[in-house]
Amino acid sequence: MRIGIEINGVLRDTISKFTQIYEKEYLGAEVIETPSQTYTLDLSGNTEEILPLKPFKYEIISEVNSLELENHFSFQSKEELYSFMFEEYVMELFGHAPSTEYTTFNDLNDLYIKIRDNHELIIISDEIGKSKPASLFFLSKFGCLIEKIVFYSNSTINSMWNEIDLLLTSNPNLLLNHPSEKQVIKFETVYNKNVNSEHSILSIKEFENKINEITNVENSERTLLS
Repeated sequence: MRIGIEINGVLRDTISKFTQIYEKEYLGAEVIETPSQTYTLDLSGNTEEILPLKPFKYEIISEVNSLELENHFSFQSKEELYSFMFEEYVMELFGHAPSTEYTTFNDLNDLYIKIRDNHELIIISDEIGKSKPASLFFLSKFGCLIEKIVFYSNSTINSMWNEIDLLLTSNPNLLLNHPSEKQVIKFETVYNKNVNSEHSILSIKEFENKINEITNVENSERTLLS
């Protein structure tokens, strides 16, 4: 079986690092935009005062319970959020984020050694631009032994699904929208609590038992059909 393991939320605690950077660099800061002129002048010579713009304040809007980060952190635009993640702090966010658990990669490497003769493990991640080398640095920093890594985007997501049979993910969109012939396991996080999934785990330590459970069910079904 080809088993995909997502980086964000499963191996990397990207959300906590995002929050840490936002609190340090943005939280409480104000941006006051000053108009270039204080009056407008029309063709009749009439003037109209331009009211000064209100200051924009950066703040944490709510607890992160979804991956729609603009709903939880204030940014002046989606473009500014994109710049924050993929231009200004891309290495800090994707390269230096902590692992989801203290023993994440020890457990993952042990699992890889134990099941590699029967299953292929593949690292999966939705990445843009410079987040790719930053994520490779993250994996190397923690000593990940898995050889195959597949990066995908919205335009290449179908090719990602073609690479795997089973996906361990925390992403609500992937849990809810996956090809019918593919299986998913939910890695439980604060932002997918309301997403129902037939299979779920809380820790990488539980992953092997879940793989065995799914494999045993598939083998039983094949036996019944033969």
